[in-house]
Amino acid sequence: MSIQTQHPGTPQAPAATQAPATLAVRHARRAAWLKTLLQWHWISSALCLIGMVLFAFTGITLNHAGSIEAKPQITTREGTLPTALLSSLNHLANQTDTPVADAPLPEPVRGWLRSELGIPTRDTAAEWSADEVYLAMPRPGGDAWLRIDLGNGELEYEHTDRGWISYLNDLHKGRHSGIAWSWFIDIFAAACLVFSLTGLLLLYLHASHRPTTWPLIALGAVIPVLLALLFIH
Repeated sequence: MSIQTQHPGTPQAPAATQAPATLAVRHARRAAWLKTLLQWHWISSALCLIGMVLFAFTGITLNHAGSIEAKPQITTREGTLPTALLSSLNHLANQTDTPVADAPLPEPVRGWLRSELGIPTRDTAAEWSADEVYLAMPRPGGDAWLRIDLGNGELEYEHTDRGWISYLNDLHKGRHSGIAWSWFIDIFAAACLVFSLTGLLLLYLHASHRPTTWPLIALGAVIPVLLALLFIH
């Protein structure tokens, strides 16, 4: 019985035995990438789900806005501001040490309007002049304005509601929806990018087993380009 010893400098293993180990490492790396992409894909899709439904639906309603009948409901209110509150408005309008242009209505006036006449106002800039104060209050799906006469305290309020479809359409466009909704749109758009890019990478990883993957992706890119070139002038 002979014993073979391995001398320094001789190969430790033939290349044929190293290939399976290298292949296993590649499979492990691919599995790790696939697991990470799947996690990012499903998390971003969960975050985008409701937003995608909303923006897809309002994309249809905006595209057919002329065919969707809207019946605006207009609510008006009139009243007279109490003397004490009217005096505070005149004092604010006539002060010379601090410019009053674009200042909001004082909180006591806003509170009285809310409690006595049911008029909700915002802490936003009003338009001041020597004769009146005008407060525009645009909102998604409607509009509102308030005018107060600085001479006799008479006020007029009008609120227009154009319905829930108009409300959703304005949310789609970010019209008069405030800073919080603007942030939501930006975060939602970023989540959609993550969802789409991880989906593209997942398609790339599985493309070898699905021969129609790249033709379908190319078709999805070519169709809007052709429509834009041929039918949009």
